[in-house]
Amino acid sequence: MTHWINLGDLIDRSYDLDRSAVVDLRNAEAPRTWSHREIDLLAGGVARHLSGRGLQRGSHVAILSLNRAEYVAAYFGIMRAGFVAVPVNVKLPRQTIDFIVEDAKIEFAFVDTAGRALLSNSVPSLDFDEPGPQGFAATIEPAAFDTVPASPDEVGQMLYTSGSTGRPKGVPLSHAGQLWALSIRTKAASADERYIIAQPLFHMNGLFSLKTVFATNASVVILPGFDTLGYIEALSRHEVTALTAVPTMFARVVKEDDLVRSLPFRLKRIGLGSAPITVALIERIQNLFPEATISLGYGTTEAGPAVFGPHPDGLVPPPLALGYPIHGSDIKLAGGDDDNQGVLLMRNPALMAGYRNLPETTAKALRDGWYYSGDVMRRDENGFYYFVGRADDMFVCSGENIYPAEVEKMLERHPLVQQAAVVPLPDEERGQVPVAFVVTKTEPGISVDELKKFSLANGPAYQHPRRIEFTSELPWAGTNKIDRRALIERARTLESNRGWSR
Repeated sequence: MTHWINLGDLIDRSYDLDRSAVVDLRNAEAPRTWSHREIDLLAGGVARHLSGRGLQRGSHVAILSLNRAEYVAAYFGIMRAGFVAVPVNVKLPRQTIDFIVEDAKIEFAFVDTAGRALLSNSVPSLDFDEPGPQGFAATIEPAAFDTVPASPDEVGQMLYTSGSTGRPKGVPLSHAGQLWALSIRTKAASADERYIIAQPLFHMNGLFSLKTVFATNASVVILPGFDTLGYIEALSRHEVTALTAVPTMFARVVKEDDLVRSLPFRLKRIGLGSAPITVALIERIQNLFPEATISLGYGTTEAGPAVFGPHPDGLVPPPLALGYPIHGSDIKLAGGDDDNQGVLLMRNPALMAGYRNLPETTAKALRDGWYYSGDVMRRDENGFYYFVGRADDMFVCSGENIYPAEVEKMLERHPLVQQAAVVPLPDEERGQVPVAFVVTKTEPGISVDELKKFSLANGPAYQHPRRIEFTSELPWAGTNKIDRRALIERARTLESNRGWSR
């Protein structure tokens, strides 16, 4: 199926290994560039060190750190030696990280200074930032390592979902499944591309982008996290040509239009996924980066990113279309009024076997070999798919189903609205009503009455937001998505204090 034998050994050593692999921007004014050879040997050193510790094949090894070159080497080195890499969300509370460490049975960890403070003292670790003889740099000697061939169903990595509806769930993913997804996603990729990653590497969006880089021997600029101005400047200064990102990141980028217009860019491809997007935001991005082709992607941690692709007849995707089902990935819609709308069910080689230690949750998510995504989709007459909303985000107002993403798309069509987020607010008469948090393009922007009139004129009456708060920005969760739980709490506080915008 692929020429790779292990997810930790994506490098093609027939290429020029002295080419740039990683540009580490932990210090943006003094970036450090790592070649493919250096990353390869450092990953080999990680693999050798872990093997020398006597860990059993399949042992779980965590990474608790912000993005950096050593993170990359540790991630690949863990899997190269036959162990399971467990990137951990360092933005979670300590007690949640304690739960993950126990649930995954972590036997060793790689950390930075902040990650070290989040890790139980009972887990042995190596600190990327420790300069002394006990630190990562002094302990890990770059070395060649004979990659451990992965067996057909062997797990290579385990990611934990963000836990938006409770405790995070462990998602074990096999070498073979991820390699299949990479073989699909890299068919048209080039070694001459330079990517950028600012989204966290504990999340599938950033992590799969990283694997794409090394599967094609391309290069990547890595930032420790997302900062709007730093991200824009890095795109320009380091001549980034391609990227994948979460739409909320670019909702902040487009607010800095003066800075963007003042800088040169070589950006040719922008891939957006992992969160809903609107036509209005796509148009603003395209206006700022006219030379770039913008595409929308879709994927889940549980079933991977290889779901939709180009139309087999070469049809151009309409606005907001996610694409056409790729060969080898079966999908269907269930629970809708007809076969063209409903919750997306998927099955493909990248699909997990089940959540870790959660047989009942697994039984709900996997049904006769199909993964129940919880994402409501619709299909048009040409077979293109579109995201409607999360089934668990849907709420009922006076007997009508409301999907927040649909209301957000409508609000963002207003020329003065930069970004919108809609959540439910309890209401005695109607059950729940939609309320909106809105970022405007200018100050002063738009009045509450004007936006409500726009909503009533451009959508069904039951969808219009009954309350509105204008805000300078929307809160983010750790995965660079909008934190809807925080907005729901904010809505209830505003209602009790009568603090909504007027």
